[in-house]
Amino acid sequence: MAGSILEKTSKQTHPNTPFEAQKSFASVLNKAIQNVNNTQLQSDKMTEKLALGENVDLHDVMIASQKASITLQASLEVRNKVIEAYQEMMRMQV
Repeated sequence: MAGSILEKTSKQTHPNTPFEAQKSFASVLNKAIQNVNNTQLQSDKMTEKLALGENVDLHDVMIASQKASITLQASLEVRNKVIEAYQEMMRMQV
C-alpha cells in the first residue's frame, strides 16, 4: 500500500512526457496569475467601497491593499528569476 502511494505521488510530481510537463507548468502558472488577479480585484472593490462611504473598516482596506501589493511584487520577482535563468541557459555553450 505504501508503494502505491509513493508511485502516485511520483507520477504527480514528475510528468512522463514533455507535453504533460508543459501542461502542468501552464496550469500552475495560470493558477498563480489568477490568484494575483483575485487579490488585486478584491483590493479594488474594498477601496471603491471605502471611497463611496460604505461600511468598510479602513484597516481591512489597507490589509487587502498590502496583500495585493505583496502578491504582485512576489510574482514579478519570480518572473525576473525565470527570465534570468532562461538568459543564463541561452548563454551556455553546447
